[in-house]
Amino acid sequence: MRRPPARLRPALAVAVAAAVVLVGCTGPDDDTDGFRPGATDAGDPYVPGRGNGGYDVSAYRLRVRYDPASDRLTGRASVTATATAALSRFNLDLVGLDVSRVTVSGAAAEHRRDGDELVVTPPRGLPRGTAFTVDVDYGGTPTSVADAVLGSGGWLHTADGAVALGQPDSAATWFPVNDHPSDKATYDVEVTVPDGLAALSNGVPGPKAARDGWTTWRWTESSPMASYLSTLVIGRYRVRTDTHAGRPMVTAVAAALPVDGPQARSLARTGVIADFLAERFGPYPFGSYGGIAVADERIGYALETQSRPVYGPGFFRGGRPNESVVVHELAHQWFGDSVTPARWSDIWLSEGFATYAEWLWEEHGGGRSAQRNFELRYAATDWSKPSVDPGRAAMFGDAVYQRGALAVHALRRALGDETFFRLLRGWIAERRDGTVTTADFVGYAERTAGRPLGPFLDAWLVGASAPALP
Repeated sequence: MRRPPARLRPALAVAVAAAVVLVGCTGPDDDTDGFRPGATDAGDPYVPGRGNGGYDVSAYRLRVRYDPASDRLTGRASVTATATAALSRFNLDLVGLDVSRVTVSGAAAEHRRDGDELVVTPPRGLPRGTAFTVDVDYGGTPTSVADAVLGSGGWLHTADGAVALGQPDSAATWFPVNDHPSDKATYDVEVTVPDGLAALSNGVPGPKAARDGWTTWRWTESSPMASYLSTLVIGRYRVRTDTHAGRPMVTAVAAALPVDGPQARSLARTGVIADFLAERFGPYPFGSYGGIAVADERIGYALETQSRPVYGPGFFRGGRPNESVVVHELAHQWFGDSVTPARWSDIWLSEGFATYAEWLWEEHGGGRSAQRNFELRYAATDWSKPSVDPGRAAMFGDAVYQRGALAVHALRRALGDETFFRLLRGWIAERRDGTVTTADFVGYAERTAGRPLGPFLDAWLVGASAPALP
């Protein structure tokens, strides 16, 4: 994510060790014949109540119909998962929408709402290792999620449609989901909307079908995706589908924006920028490219929604293209989307590298060098604020973005270009489609460099005073 310009932590090893605790089931008080309820959240203090335990999702199949005139959504979600514990019941995250029917592997299941949780009790317990599919029929008027610290995310009704977007909250406002980045899955999405409207989502586009005044748009993301990276954008858009490097590239600009305006000109650079990043980070990790420029002023950020970032209007003031924000969100396709932090306390693994990619692009274009950006940021940094485990209120602060980028460049200076870029390409290749922690990155960097790097990275990421320049 990028927004328009506008206390001492524990040592690194301790901080990241605390961030990798996984959640399975609730305590033994709920034991019934060896089966117990799955945990009601992922155990991540940055997003209390989000995510669930006891199962691992492999695929979502979503069939959604939305009428902007009534602001009503109806849908069926098929969630394919495997029990990671012996489950008597389990939860899915779902905000505000009503559920009419639930089946588990074809058999009717009891269900009830508990706040923003859908509690599902299958007709019989699910032994550990059992593969199962949950079908949920649901509907209603979707809502956003208000957060006094992180801002609003989720479903926004617009003048001509809707936008489902936000970090860390968005997915649960339009489909039932295990809403935490530690549980990535593939997505198959069909969205039916009135004729004349576009319905844009993640992944490779499929054939559209029109019938009785409605059009169904199809999208498939076959690479595992964290739920917050899913999006749905509905409305009047100029949609362009090209081919780049043998893959579809779908870009869309809101019809309310100028045909040859800064948004359209910025998105037109998507292929060139992606190729530049691929030279440094390794092959582009997904089956499609693209981007969506929205006109709604309530969206005051850009988000790296997988394969198709969404850009708010605030980055294009003054009528000028903004390649920097495109670089940032496309860099996330490697750092954050393909290789995803397992916990929000490690978000610097996304934002630090995406910010550093901006420095690389600026230097490539003849602007300030990465070294000069490093020097300027080094002098201006508040070293009391850590990059790792910055606290929920500082998830999107300078310590995550800018101090994170400082650590990346410092590592480059310490290792030299050949080893540094080999490290980045190897990290992405080895961890592709997975989730990671800061400890994972430190370990991989040490193996690549052939020497200890923990104290060095500790100083740059969480030390309370300015580290010595390498």
